Amino acid sequence: MKHIVLTGGGTAGHVTPNIALIPRLTELGYRISYIGSVDGIEKRLIEELKIPYYGIASGKLRRYFDWKNFSDPFRVLKGYGQAKKLLKNLAPDLVFSKGGFVTVPVVIAAKHQHIPAIIHESDMTPGLANRLAIPSAAKVCCNFPETVQHLPADKALLTGSPIRQELLQGDAEKAQRFCGFTSRKPVVMIIGGSLGAASINENIRRILPSLLPDLNVIHLCGAGKLDPSLENTEGYVQFEYIKKELADLFALADLVISRAGANAICEILALQKPNLLIPLSARASRGDQILNARSFERQGFSMVLEEEEITGKTLSSAIRELYHRRETYIDAMKKNNTLDSITRITDLFEEMANAHSSR
Repeated sequence: MKHIVLTGGGTAGHVTPNIALIPRLTELGYRISYIGSVDGIEKRLIEELKIPYYGIASGKLRRYFDWKNFSDPFRVLKGYGQAKKLLKNLAPDLVFSKGGFVTVPVVIAAKHQHIPAIIHESDMTPGLANRLAIPSAAKVCCNFPETVQHLPADKALLTGSPIRQELLQGDAEKAQRFCGFTSRKPVVMIIGGSLGAASINENIRRILPSLLPDLNVIHLCGAGKLDPSLENTEGYVQFEYIKKELADLFALADLVISRAGANAICEILALQKPNLLIPLSARASRGDQILNARSFERQGFSMVLEEEEITGKTLSSAIRELYHRRETYIDAMKKNNTLDSITRITDLFEEMANAHSSR
């Protein structure tokens, strides 16, 4: 039986693509193990799936002063020792890394144990953790055509990102009932999220009177960001977040407004939903969302509205233009050739695992 070690952690975005691969890996007969941090979000998410989980020490390399910068390198060294011992005992055929600082010692240890490691980079330019790990990787998968030029030519593969297949199986009728919408007007879904959601939430609520005559609105506004004064507004529903019903809500939505995190926009692309991206500004991030959004804009998948440009007027105008041009965006997304990312990535696994086992 072929054995793969998955690794990735620190945020849900470094875990969910790994989770998306698990059903196909199971079909292919792989034994699956997971290496993550001792107490990160990945531990709970993976243990819920009954996948063997191994926690190692991890540290973060910061570009700013922090006293932890003096202790974290020792945690990374400890993590490397733990990862090397784990990989020796587990003896997998390959390692797949989705990113996050916990993965750096795992990928380096895999190289030293002569185990092929494959990295996946979600954003258009590699983050620091992946930049540190790339020299030890056999292959690097990526989402964006532009990313290839930032990677070693003999390692780069354009695959797209693994998408949770349950998102493709939503029921629009169930969502209609769940939201209590009585009219069949087109639906716009706003995914405000948590980080920096205030400007999106405020401006959506400001323009509701002009939107609701023509659109039903689903608003995922983030924890603690509900507006009680808007409860029972006809054609408008708000939720802090949604998990179980998310696929149904996507199925019902005609338009989606979202931040431009790599996993989120790849899910929107797979669902072929006309979308308006509002990337986090460079002040609130390393600027990766801006690059992601502009790539999708160039490829014809998305409209983009910069954080600094948001007003009630610009947001209302963008929504109406997006609806008017929706078929153009759908046509562009249908032509995308990285939609079957799970097959592309697991085919690579098969090739690498078979080569390793035959040595």
